[in-house]
Amino acid sequence: MSTSDSSPPDGSTSDRRGLIAFAWLWVGAPLVYGLYELVQKATQLFTG
Repeated sequence: MSTSDSSPPDGSTSDRRGLIAFAWLWVGAPLVYGLYELVQKATQLFTG
């Protein structure tokens, strides 16, 4: 039987956290900007 250890043996967990944070920022920043623009356009559409 094998044990299920998901951490890499070389201790590069902190490097992956930075990469994951960068990936979330890469996706999240345009998403937030898009939602901001959507709200502005919807406000203009319904208020004239």
